[in-house]
Amino acid sequence: MLKVENLTHVYRGGVRALDNVNLEIAPGMFGLLGPNGAGKSTLMRSLATLQTPTSGSIRFGDIDVIAEPEKLRRVLGYLPQDFGVYPRVSAYDMLDHMAVLKGIARAGERRDTVEALLQQTNLWSVRKKAIAGFSGGMRQRFGVAQALIGRPSLLIVDEPTAGLDPEERNRFLNLLSEIGENVVVLLSTHIVEDVSEICSRMAIIDHGRIVASGVPAELTAMLKGRIWRRIVAKAELETYRSRHVVILSRLLGGQTMIHVLADSDPGDGFTPVEAGLEDVYFSTLATARRAA
Repeated sequence: MLKVENLTHVYRGGVRALDNVNLEIAPGMFGLLGPNGAGKSTLMRSLATLQTPTSGSIRFGDIDVIAEPEKLRRVLGYLPQDFGVYPRVSAYDMLDHMAVLKGIARAGERRDTVEALLQQTNLWSVRKKAIAGFSGGMRQRFGVAQALIGRPSLLIVDEPTAGLDPEERNRFLNLLSEIGENVVVLLSTHIVEDVSEICSRMAIIDHGRIVASGVPAELTAMLKGRIWRRIVAKAELETYRSRHVVILSRLLGGQTMIHVLADSDPGDGFTPVEAGLEDVYFSTLATARRAA
């Protein structure tokens, strides 16, 4: 169990990136959803012992993460948002080198570890290829492979699917889902579909605060009968924004489709629509920002 209590981080200049964050994360896939600049990466870096928060506590099992960061690092796998690699090194040689750095000294044990990880991440066929020639999705899968060296019990991945094509994204999410059957996997993302597809629990963060948390299906059920949809002309969008709580607008077949949040029929030609996790996300952000 990963337990975060009253975690706050203030950068120089008084910027409060995290504001009294509280989370409990059990084994399985947990999604941390929020817009860019919401505090996700600051939280990930704090959990990964890359920076010390201003106040609060982090515990993973019996480990006090802030007081004993080296203990967490022994059981941690981390894939940051920007994962740098050595461009002229093959995937096999790079993983072998990283295994040495993680303390796997015996050559036979390293070989078994590297080969198993390359198979698990579907990179065996390109094991001799330089990482510089990998696609974005292959590099992300390599990032997971290096994060899994040493069989970590906590895996943190920060914005892993940004920029991936649909096929690579699906392959990557399937890989994470398989890993999440046995360990705590914390997935930080601004992409709602990533969370809805593989996470059994989630939280939404905005302006450094946790503004919602729970089981995705239960959070969605709370919006039953409260989401209304209509197609409008683009020129009319601001008029509808002034009349209703518009939580979502997007182009649909060249027309503008909007979702509004209302406890009863808002009129104006709106029709009820079944809520999705995207509605949960945008309605939560809208409600939190109106209350701020």
